[in-house]
Amino acid sequence: MVHIPILRAGKPYESIEKVEIVHHATGDPVAAVSQANSGMLSRDIGRMDDTVLERFTVGELIEVCKKAAILFTAATLPVGDESQSFDDYITQLSATTGMPITYCRHNASKIQRAMGEVDIILRGLTRGFDLSILDVGHGSHAGGHLSFSRVGRIFGAVLPSNSPGVHSLWIPTVALKTPIVLKPGREEPWSPLRIIESLCAAGMPREAFGFYPTDHAGAAELLRCVDRAMLFGGGATTRPWQDDPHVEIHGPGYSKVLLGDDCADNWEQHVDMMVASISANGGRSCINASAIWTPRHGRKIAEAIAQQMAKVTALPADDPDAALAAFANPAVAESISASIDHGLRSEGAVDLTQKLRGSPRTATIGRCSYLLPTLIHCADRDHVLANREFLFPYASVVECDCATMPAAIGSSLVVSAITNDQAFIDALMTSPHVDRLNIGAIPTFRISWDQPHEGNLFEHLYRQRAFQIEPAA
Repeated sequence: MVHIPILRAGKPYESIEKVEIVHHATGDPVAAVSQANSGMLSRDIGRMDDTVLERFTVGELIEVCKKAAILFTAATLPVGDESQSFDDYITQLSATTGMPITYCRHNASKIQRAMGEVDIILRGLTRGFDLSILDVGHGSHAGGHLSFSRVGRIFGAVLPSNSPGVHSLWIPTVALKTPIVLKPGREEPWSPLRIIESLCAAGMPREAFGFYPTDHAGAAELLRCVDRAMLFGGGATTRPWQDDPHVEIHGPGYSKVLLGDDCADNWEQHVDMMVASISANGGRSCINASAIWTPRHGRKIAEAIAQQMAKVTALPADDPDAALAAFANPAVAESISASIDHGLRSEGAVDLTQKLRGSPRTATIGRCSYLLPTLIHCADRDHVLANREFLFPYASVVECDCATMPAAIGSSLVVSAITNDQAFIDALMTSPHVDRLNIGAIPTFRISWDQPHEGNLFEHLYRQRAFQIEPAA
C-alpha cells in the first residue's frame, strides 16, 4: 500500500495518524495518507519563507512550469518513498475517486496544459502588461507607470476530490512568486502531490511547497493562517468564508445555457451542445450547465435533451465508454436522489429521464452506486428544482421571457447565451449575476486560458500601488 506523506517545507513527513483511502469498486486499501493537525499547520505556515521564489524572475518561473508540464505526464515521480509513473497516477486517481479512466486522462491533460501555457494564463490575469514589472516592482505600461506589491505572501488552497481539472486554477500562483500550502481532497491527494513533484523536478525549490492532508479543523486553520486562499466546496463548506476577502470561493457554479428570442425556434440545432454542457466530465464541474433557460418550447427542449441523457448507463471506471463517476459510499448517491425526489413532490416538475428509462435514478455495480443523468422540466422558474446543482449530470429546463431573464437567472458562474440579439447581450454583459459570459453556442465547460475563470488570481495576490516619478529637470 502506498504511503502519501505530508510535505513540510517540501520535505516528506510521516505522521502517526493516518487515513486509509480505498478502491471505490473493491474496497481494498490503496493508500495510507499521513494526517496533519491544526497545530502543525499553524506552526509550519508561520515558519515558511515567503521570499523563496523571489530569487527567480517571473520569466524563469514560467519556464520551470513549462518543463514541469512535460514531466507531469512523462516522468516517473516520487510519492513518499515510492515511485509513480503517469499510468500509475491515472490508475490510482480513478481507484480512489471513482472517476472513469478516460475522464482522469482528460483532466490530466487539462492540468498539463495549464502548466505548459501558464504564460497565456498570466497574460489574461494581468491584462497583458510586461511581467518583468513584477521582478522590479514597477515599470512602464501603455504610456504610464505601474507598481505592484505582493500581498499574498503565502497562498493556501483547500481542494476538492470531485474533479482534478480544478488544480489548473492554483498552478499560476507559483509563477507569480508565491509559496503555496495545499490541503488535498480526501480521495484525491494524487494530483496536487504530482503537480508539486513535477514542479520540484523541473527546478522549483521544495521549500516553496506545503502539502497537508488534514480534517475540517485543519482546513479552517490553513485558511486562517495564510495571507490569501482558495476554497473549493459545496454551499455548507464555503458559506462561513463567503464574506472574507482573503478567501476566493469556488463553490457551486449554477452555470446555464440561455436561448434568446431570436434563436429559441431553432433550438433543435443546439441540443448536442446543451447535452454536452450538462454531461461533460461526468457532470462534476462547476462549469457544467445545471439549467437551460428558454423563452418558449421548454417542454420540447427538455424532452429532446432527456432522450439523449437517458441513454447513458452506469459502467465500470475502466470501461472506455464510461461516462459517470461512481459513489463509493452508496448513502451519498441515495441522499442526492432522495433530495431530487423530495423536490418532485412539489407540483410543476417532472423527471423526464426517469420516465424514459422506466427505472430508478440510482444504479449499482458491485459495492458502488451511480446516479444516472437526470433532466427535470420545471413549469415554474421558481420551482425548488429549477436552480439546483449536484455531483452528476443534472439539469432543469425552465421558461422565462428574455426581458426578465438576466435578472431572474441568479448567480451563474458561466452563462452560454445562444443569441444574436444585441439588447439581450448588452443586458447580460451588465448583469451582476454572470461571472463568465459566452456569446453563441459555446459549451459552458469550454474555457479560454486568456480569461480569468472565477475571480482573478493575480489581483488576489498582488495590490497595485499609486506610483509616479518626478520628471527629470
